[in-house]
Amino acid sequence: MADAGIISIGNFDPSRLLPFIFAAIVAYSLAKALNYSIKILAKRIAGKTKTILDDLILNAIDNPLTIGLTGLSIYIAAVFSGIDGLPVFQFVSREFLILLAAYTLYNLFCATLRWYVAEVAPKRNPGIAEMETTIRRIAGIFIVSAAIIMILTAAGIEVSPLLASFGIAGLAVALAFQDTLGNFFAGIYISLDRPIKDGDYIQLETGQEGYVEKIGWRSAKIRLITNNTVIVPNSKLASSILTNFYAPDKTLTILIPCSVSYATDLKKAKKVAIEAMKRLQKADKAIDKKTEPIVWFEQFADSGVTFKAWLAITEYYEKYRVTSEAIIAIHEAFRKNGIEIPYPKRDVYIRQAPGGAALPRQGWHLSESKGAKP
Repeated sequence: MADAGIISIGNFDPSRLLPFIFAAIVAYSLAKALNYSIKILAKRIAGKTKTILDDLILNAIDNPLTIGLTGLSIYIAAVFSGIDGLPVFQFVSREFLILLAAYTLYNLFCATLRWYVAEVAPKRNPGIAEMETTIRRIAGIFIVSAAIIMILTAAGIEVSPLLASFGIAGLAVALAFQDTLGNFFAGIYISLDRPIKDGDYIQLETGQEGYVEKIGWRSAKIRLITNNTVIVPNSKLASSILTNFYAPDKTLTILIPCSVSYATDLKKAKKVAIEAMKRLQKADKAIDKKTEPIVWFEQFADSGVTFKAWLAITEYYEKYRVTSEAIIAIHEAFRKNGIEIPYPKRDVYIRQAPGGAALPRQGWHLSESKGAKP
């Protein structure tokens, strides 16, 4: 229960109100002049620094400073008029100080967060910029909750049972919305850790790939190359294995598999393939000009010697088109230089009897060999 003395006026003399009002006007005028002088001096000092932190702090404490000096002027007036001893005045003063402190703390937190997002985060953690509004709201909830508890305590109200009730209710809500809360905190993790960001081209663990359009508080939207949108809950996205084709940059290497026959001069085939890809590199804007094409032979396969041509491109969605163009270029270059690209064929070998007569049909033996020109 609240203290009954709070609302008691006792033997208050109404004649004290007139000097109180006069003293309040004088004190308020002096407070406004002091507030203006402080802001002018502080802005001159802040203008000489490179960081925006001091400017943001000045803006953050502008209103709290005005309110605080106004409250101080009223308190001084109350002291001179003799009404500061009233229980109701003392109660209001305590509550005013709590609210002013909470308001100032919230403004300072928002100013510091804005400075961090503007000057520090771009180098260390760009993802926090997307969570700025959410972080502000969470901080506001905590500060307001603490202020309410302090106000109730100052009013003489027992808050322990109330906190216990809220704790039980909060637990019930958390259990009921555990999936939603899981997606929410997963979204915070994704935004802060930055494994992916808006505009990245990614491939999910399920094989789906596309551009990240938006990472919300519950889910992420991924636009597939077929122009469809896949909605992925943040909790699943945070726990899945995915490939980000834009990290650390957009440049990636594509592999074009091919093979040549065993009769081919491998050095010549390698040279012809590289020259073909270099011509394509000069003509195609999607191929990275800084990375030289490479050809690596891999193994002696059934029908010939296999190799892979390595070619760097500047954008993932060009992968399929450039691969097609590279295959065409290599095929034409091999055909002009008489280089054989083998394909499977079957040869039938017939075993003969010692006298030269062929064996019966069931004695025939089929063996498979590879190697032919296209």
